[in-house]
Amino acid sequence: MYPAKPSDAAPAPATGIPVPVGGGSQWSSGLFDCFDDCGLCCLTCWCPCVTFGRVAEIVDRGATSCGTGGALYALLAYLTGCQWIYSCTYRAKMRAQFGLPDVPCCDCLVHFCCEPCALCQQYRELKARGFDPVLGWELSAQHRAAMYPPAAQAMGR
Repeated sequence: MYPAKPSDAAPAPATGIPVPVGGGSQWSSGLFDCFDDCGLCCLTCWCPCVTFGRVAEIVDRGATSCGTGGALYALLAYLTGCQWIYSCTYRAKMRAQFGLPDVPCCDCLVHFCCEPCALCQQYRELKARGFDPVLGWELSAQHRAAMYPPAAQAMGR
């Protein structure tokens, strides 16, 4: 599925950024479509904390910075090797925000078995929905708002 049209979205209360409402949405790309973007694939393979940090900032709508999310991910990876537990929570948040199905299996299993592919898929999904994770939340939200202006409100008396 491609970015939501303004008619398929409702403005988020705090930001005015259109966010999809309801379920029935599908992932814009498959879990194993990693090689569609070789740059992203290489970045995620060699430094998954960067990809995760960018995804986390957009999913948390700026509440978690890219640096903070990425550093925590790297710290968990270094100390425990269980960073996938942290990253699967962001997949669940993202699925809830966009009404995405938990395919091919539950979020934790996807991240446990295919962490780099899962991170790439989430990143591609954000891009397909009009966000640019490289820009961070503020600039990406402004860019997306310009692409999808809120629907005109009816004038009342």
